[in-house]
Amino acid sequence: MGKLWQKGYSLNKLMEEFTVGRDFELDQNLVISDCLASSAHGKMLNAIGILTHDEFEDIQKGLREIVKLSSEDNFPITISDEDCHTAIENYLVSHIGDAGKKIHTGRSRNDQVLTCLRIYSRDFLYTFIKESVSLSNLLSEFAKKYELTPMPGRTHMQIAMPSSVGLWAAAFAEEITDSLRMAQSVLGIIDQSPLGSAASYGVPIALDRELTASLMGFGKVQNNVLYVNNSRGKFESLIIDSLDQIVLTLSKMAQDLILFSLPEFGYFSLPAELCSGSSIMPQKKNPDGLELLRAKSASVSAYGIQIKNIIRSLPTGYNRDFQEVKEPFIKGIKLSLQCVRIMQLTISELVVNTDNLEKAFTPEIFATDEAIKMVLSGKNFRDAYRDVGTNLEQVEIMSPLEGIQTRTSTGTAGNLRLDKLEKNLTVLLNDINSQERNAQSALVKLLNIDVKPFT
Repeated sequence: MGKLWQKGYSLNKLMEEFTVGRDFELDQNLVISDCLASSAHGKMLNAIGILTHDEFEDIQKGLREIVKLSSEDNFPITISDEDCHTAIENYLVSHIGDAGKKIHTGRSRNDQVLTCLRIYSRDFLYTFIKESVSLSNLLSEFAKKYELTPMPGRTHMQIAMPSSVGLWAAAFAEEITDSLRMAQSVLGIIDQSPLGSAASYGVPIALDRELTASLMGFGKVQNNVLYVNNSRGKFESLIIDSLDQIVLTLSKMAQDLILFSLPEFGYFSLPAELCSGSSIMPQKKNPDGLELLRAKSASVSAYGIQIKNIIRSLPTGYNRDFQEVKEPFIKGIKLSLQCVRIMQLTISELVVNTDNLEKAFTPEIFATDEAIKMVLSGKNFRDAYRDVGTNLEQVEIMSPLEGIQTRTSTGTAGNLRLDKLEKNLTVLLNDINSQERNAQSALVKLLNIDVKPFT
């Protein structure tokens, strides 16, 4: 079998290489999603009388075989196939005959790729959100363990006020949790089925789009068929942008850890197994993972910008430009997940050097506390501020622990309110687990096999 569009001529070899690009390689990620979507489409075609029961069963058998082969990394897609859609249809035709030629009735490769990308993306977001929740929980536990471990607060990188390791860790946990609301919101937007929109204008067949949406576990049908195709790239950019917010946070964490694990600070230590060495300097243990996380966060942002620049100002309907969205999207989501897992590993192995943290509490760190003490004794703040600022040598030195414990308002070092964070994480995780169970239950029923679209 040749290309799905082939009509009696062969494409110029250079043009073939240029137009196919890396799609035939990237589409290995989408084979399982495409088989699931094809199963739903086939069941719908059977329901409206286009496929017989036997034809549908043959197609199901062929799709199950492809899923098994793909799971074993044994389903090749060649440049002559162009993409997984062609490879799957060619396999069906060669193994089950004419029934395989009917599966594409009523759909285009446009809504076909949109559907399998939607299934793949939805499953990815379940995985990403859960992994990010795990990171937030890890940071929350870290904050609880070191809740009263002193850590100098800094502004402009200069000594500022008493703080704690707990406050530092909990800040990132809360930031990640809030940022995940964006990913959850995007998940709600993409949870709609594009199948049945064909090449932007539907087909003159009474397709049951509601049935296929339900079979694939989508919350609803993406209604307007022209909007469906216009959403290609737009939805991918929404996903990457939501991931970017998380990775931006991880980049700041990485920078802090690089800085505070320097010998000159020594607040934290990174175990040797998380550091690489120098080819010339025997003593070096470099935080390369954190440095690369810092850099790779910029790559995630760049992938989002690349996608938006590709789709910017395209005319309505399908354009081949959309093909170029696939690579930055797949790279971006995989890199984002990898960054989360690297930070999980780092926090789980991080060593806190309490002695160095306490030694860093130099006298001027209590300057603001001294001014506040004067205010509580009846002096106005501005005069107290000037008195302390011009007589820093007279600042009363407290113990680092006392500096933390005097801060008792909500969210301060002496009152982290980790219970609020933990409650928010539990609600978020329960919500995502419930959504994933419902979607996965629907997908399992399609081919009667338990498969994960994103791996």
